[in-house]
Amino acid sequence: MNKSLLKIAKAASAFALALTVVSCNNAAEKNTEKVADKVEKKETDKIVYVNSDSLLNNYEYFKELKEKFEGKSKKAEADLKNKGTAFQREVAAYQQNAQSMSADERAKTEERLARKQQELQAYQQNAGAALANEEAGENEKLYDKVADYLKKHAKEKGYQMVLTYSKGNSAILFADEKLDVTKDVIKGLNEEYKKEKK
Repeated sequence: MNKSLLKIAKAASAFALALTVVSCNNAAEKNTEKVADKVEKKETDKIVYVNSDSLLNNYEYFKELKEKFEGKSKKAEADLKNKGTAFQREVAAYQQNAQSMSADERAKTEERLARKQQELQAYQQNAGAALANEEAGENEKLYDKVADYLKKHAKEKGYQMVLTYSKGNSAILFADEKLDVTKDVIKGLNEEYKKEKK
C-alpha cells in the first residue's frame, strides 16, 4: 500500500510540475505578446505624418508670404499693362501721323518704337525672373523653417520619422489619423512665428 501511495504522490507531483511548467509557458507567451504589442506600438508611434495642405493653409508665415507675392504679382502685371498701353498709344499716334512725316522722321520714329518694344519685352522678362527668384528664395526659407521646427518637434516627441502627406500627391496611400500631428505642428510653428515677429 505504501508503494501505491508513493506512486500516486509521485504522479501527482509530476502532474503538478507539468501544470506549473505549462502555466509558466503560457504566462511567458502572454507577457511576450504584450511586450511585442508595446514594442510594435512604440515603433509605429515613432513614425508620424503632417498634412502639407493643411499646414500651408494654416501657417501664418505662409499666408503672409502668399499674400505678399500675390500683391507683388498684381503690381507687376499692372505696371506692365500700363507700359504696354502707353506703348500702344505711341504706335497708334505714329500710324496716324506717318503720312505727314518725312521719310527720315518715319525711320527715326520706327527705330525709337522698335527700341521701346525691346525694352518693354526685356522689362517683362526681368520683372518675371526677379519675382520668380525672390519667390524661390522665400520658399526655401519656408521649407527651412518648417524642417527646423519639425526636427525640434520630433526630438521632443521621440519621433524617428515625419512624413508629408498631400491629397492626390503623396506616396502614402493610407495613414491612421492618430499618426497625424499636423495640428500640433501648425500650432507650434505659428507660436514660433509670433515670437519672431515681435
